[in-house]
Amino acid sequence: MLSHDQIWGAIDTLAQRYGFTASGLARKAGLDATTFNRSKRVGPDGRERWPSTESIAKILAATGASLDEFMSVVLRRGPAPARTIPLIGFAQAGSGGFFDDGGFPVGTGWEEVAFPGVADEKAYALEISGDSMLPLYRDGDTIIVSPTATVRRGDRVVVKTVEGEVLAKQLKRQTAKTVELASLNPEHPDRVLNLGEIAFMARVIWASQ
Repeated sequence: MLSHDQIWGAIDTLAQRYGFTASGLARKAGLDATTFNRSKRVGPDGRERWPSTESIAKILAATGASLDEFMSVVLRRGPAPARTIPLIGFAQAGSGGFFDDGGFPVGTGWEEVAFPGVADEKAYALEISGDSMLPLYRDGDTIIVSPTATVRRGDRVVVKTVEGEVLAKQLKRQTAKTVELASLNPEHPDRVLNLGEIAFMARVIWASQ
């Protein structure tokens, strides 16, 4: 039998896994920002409140996680086992030989970083350098990128152009011909790219800041 703590703990874990706070995940799922607050998990009369199946469905849609992944988190015993994922510097990512045509990490030039709880076996890490992505990402921060996660408007993404330029932006709008990218740093301009200019676009699922 599933417990109240297991279900809410799984929601907290899934939020962290995909780079959200509990309130951030609620907003991303189209719910009130306080929906998953700890104060909402027990009523004024002391009775436990459980998340609805609709709320859980919206969480899965917002994160791109599967029901199987959610249930594996619910039923997990003990801490998640550590695993390693590939890591390179953000500036290196523009060089050839690190990604295949689908945006998946390849080659032998990657380092490894221990990171538990990443479900995507193709996920990789990029270490930020410089200040072009302030205030969200600072020099030395690490971002985790999932090339298999569904990308939606408002997501933070890493885009590599066919010319080798690598950008960390927010997806503002995508049409049949173009992708509009909002800059994370207000001092840097937004970008509009034709689809033919993009080698790949992948979603940022976690950042260390």
